[in-house]
Amino acid sequence: MSPPSYRAAIVGTGAIATAHAQAVAASGGRARLVAAVDVDSGRAAAFAETWQVPRVHTELAGLLREGEVDLVHLCTPPQLHAPLATACLEAGVTALVEKPPTLTLAEFDALIEAERRSTAHVATVLQHRFGAGALRLRRLAAAGRLGRPLLATCATQWYRDEAYYAVPWRGTWESEGGGPTMGHGIHQFDLLLSVLGPWSDVTAVAARRARSVDTEDVSMALVTFESGAVAMVVNSVVSPRQTSQLRFDYERATIEVEHLYGYTDDDWTVTPAPGQDAVAGLWTQDYSDVPSGHDGWFTAVLDALDAGQAPPVTAGDARRTMEFIAALYASAFTGERVRAGEVPAEFAHRMDGSGTPWEKVRNT
Repeated sequence: MSPPSYRAAIVGTGAIATAHAQAVAASGGRARLVAAVDVDSGRAAAFAETWQVPRVHTELAGLLREGEVDLVHLCTPPQLHAPLATACLEAGVTALVEKPPTLTLAEFDALIEAERRSTAHVATVLQHRFGAGALRLRRLAAAGRLGRPLLATCATQWYRDEAYYAVPWRGTWESEGGGPTMGHGIHQFDLLLSVLGPWSDVTAVAARRARSVDTEDVSMALVTFESGAVAMVVNSVVSPRQTSQLRFDYERATIEVEHLYGYTDDDWTVTPAPGQDAVAGLWTQDYSDVPSGHDGWFTAVLDALDAGQAPPVTAGDARRTMEFIAALYASAFTGERVRAGEVPAEFAHRMDGSGTPWEKVRNT
């Protein structure tokens, strides 16, 4: 029996939708686009023509009523993710949600409850987990080939100018849920968390240094993990020399990657500890020049669905990352260390809690 060909739709046909359409096209027939949805009918029609999509809708509800779709890729602005994903789950359709999956931790917990009531699944698009280097690193670490994790650094230092924030839904807590911590650095520190496992506590700062936005434009956190490893995480949209960097110091080697929006094996380096030269040989096995991105993530989604499993990144996986974000903001705006499982209620319901320091100053 041949594997199923999943009927996929894309909701929100802006820039990121192209990456999703490319991933579906690269699936070799394992999935096919059957509909495009956008409140802008002209934009939806143009997208459909480009990708040879047979049906166009201006609202998700109409598509779901037709009942002829298995997967919905949600590529809308963040404030729409939770209600649209919930609608998909209620219709028994799996929702694949761009980051951030929700605006708040409480909203994400409500989405988990909706998934529990559904026959379908919800998964967050955090594609850097699925590049060859990340897969290899987790495999070697799990096998004990690198020794204990000791220290890590994670930096997303990007540059977004005022024109970028001229888009009305950008730079506000109500529409994006946060600044670079929420919408930019999430890719790198989600990969960090996927490698180092459960985190224990966070001590952080966040500031608005240069952009005319409601949210922060920089943040920094010190993180302790259950393994005992410690890490520093930096998120920025004010850094002219843009980079995405991860460094993992294990007992037997330092593993590093530097890229911008996607990596290949050429972007990784390995520095063995003295007397541990064999580690370098382990890293060079199964070399890949395929960049990390939506294609690898979507292949993993289809593999899981074929096996009757929840697609990655599961709700449980994404919740750990969402709780980390809430804890970072809570620590930054209260000045207190925040432990896993102890995010203050106000920060579970709004990432800025009772308000940012700069907002409070403005209102005094």
